[in-house]
Amino acid sequence: MTTSPAPRIPEAVHRRRWAILGVLMLSLLIVVLDNSILNVAIKTIATPAPTGLGATQSEIEWAINSYTLVFAGLLFTAGLIGDRLGRKKVLLGGLVVFGIGSALAAESGSPGQLITYRAVMALGAAFVMPATLAVLMNVFERSEQPKAIGIWAGGVGLAIAIGPITGGALLDHFWWGSVFLINVPIVLIALALMIWLVPDSRDPKPGRLDPVGVVLSVLGLVLLVYGIIKGGELADFTDAKVLATIIAGVVVLIGFVIYEKRSDHPSLDVTYFRNKVFSAAMAAIALVFFALMGVTFFGVFYTQSVRGYSPLESGLLMLPLAAAQMIFAPRARLLVDRFGNKATTTAGMLLIAATLAAFADFEADTPIWLLEVVFFLMGTGMAHIMTPTSVVIMQALPREKAGSASALSNTFRQVGGALGIAVLGSVLATSYRNGIEGKLGALPPGLRDTAGESIEATLGIAEKLGPRGHALVTPAYDAFLHAMHVTALWGTGVALIGTVVVAVFLPGRPPAAEAGEREPELISTGD
Repeated sequence: MTTSPAPRIPEAVHRRRWAILGVLMLSLLIVVLDNSILNVAIKTIATPAPTGLGATQSEIEWAINSYTLVFAGLLFTAGLIGDRLGRKKVLLGGLVVFGIGSALAAESGSPGQLITYRAVMALGAAFVMPATLAVLMNVFERSEQPKAIGIWAGGVGLAIAIGPITGGALLDHFWWGSVFLINVPIVLIALALMIWLVPDSRDPKPGRLDPVGVVLSVLGLVLLVYGIIKGGELADFTDAKVLATIIAGVVVLIGFVIYEKRSDHPSLDVTYFRNKVFSAAMAAIALVFFALMGVTFFGVFYTQSVRGYSPLESGLLMLPLAAAQMIFAPRARLLVDRFGNKATTTAGMLLIAATLAAFADFEADTPIWLLEVVFFLMGTGMAHIMTPTSVVIMQALPREKAGSASALSNTFRQVGGALGIAVLGSVLATSYRNGIEGKLGALPPGLRDTAGESIEATLGIAEKLGPRGHALVTPAYDAFLHAMHVTALWGTGVALIGTVVVAVFLPGRPPAAEAGEREPELISTGD
């Protein structure tokens, strides 16, 4: 039996470890809740004023990705600052900034302002997310860490459930900004509980900060994602500006990796990736969020624009996905114990690929119970990917580097999600524009370009035209469903790539006699 020596965690902290986990999950809740709430509000924000902001599809993608990119770009540094100054301090500061950004986002008067204030929210969230896992690793003994991480991962499922339902209920009774304002009271509660319960911890030998690395990583990601989104908006990835921006982003990111490799104080220690198990776990997280975030993006338009469900009803439709997460995430470790990381995670990735492929067969009249089954299976697959890979990643580094390990895990999750929204969102936009263009010939040139941007734009113009616009409704539905099918197949392909990665590189189940001997090897990898 391998247990950590008692002195590593003070008895007073050990006694209240589960209450501390609850506070950490509340902090995690608001960070994840924000994106899941926004997903339900996408259609409302795309609606012209006064109901929404009249945001185009590319502006909506940026409202999501401004948060994601700032979040991902600052996670490395946020983890290091938490290791240096103390995780509790940065948790408190991050929550305050997140709350201020939420209040500002709620009062946005234009898509540009919303994009800016979402970036402010991300600045705060970047300091919250890695610190929650880092604190967890410092209040639980190693033997309890997989169970605690499973419950922590289940918190993501809880947020997925609460977010859309809360967002839908708010949109049924209040203006769209209420989906951001709801964060403020949650922040205040979390701050009070954190001051009372959570102990501080830090790395006794923290790394130096790496401002050059941070700038290069954010700049590279922004250029890459901007180019991809712009290509989808124009329905032309051969456009000179699109190609130049994408290539510039790739070049800057390559420069970032080279700089980090040569730096004596890198924010991203590339030597961690020499461990194939660690790298495969990271790739699995990135690829599953790439596929899932892209599907979530078009799923909202499918349920609300094509199927005609309200925001609240659309949120309730997500319940099976969230329920599966909450049921299986804390229990996934039991399958890992029995079958090993490789079998559990590979099965999870195959399940994700199958559910994404199912969307390629959905039509406007598909029985809604089939969608519910697909969502439940999707949540089941996700639970059996996130828990095993999170445990592998967090236990691959020493306890003192918990902030860095958490930051890396969340960075790959966010970057995967951002690229998923950008790439699959662009596939959706390009396919939709190609499908609807031939039906817009009767419209004036200016309206023709606007109507081709998204299904919401087409339906909005059809409504303004009155009886003359009715002829656009059915072609809009048909074009969107075709675009959704194409996008779902792209997502399926990405999930299958992830399946191959984890099947080849993640470890299988060690023989019972060797399990106790192999575990310490995993801890020391990356020292």
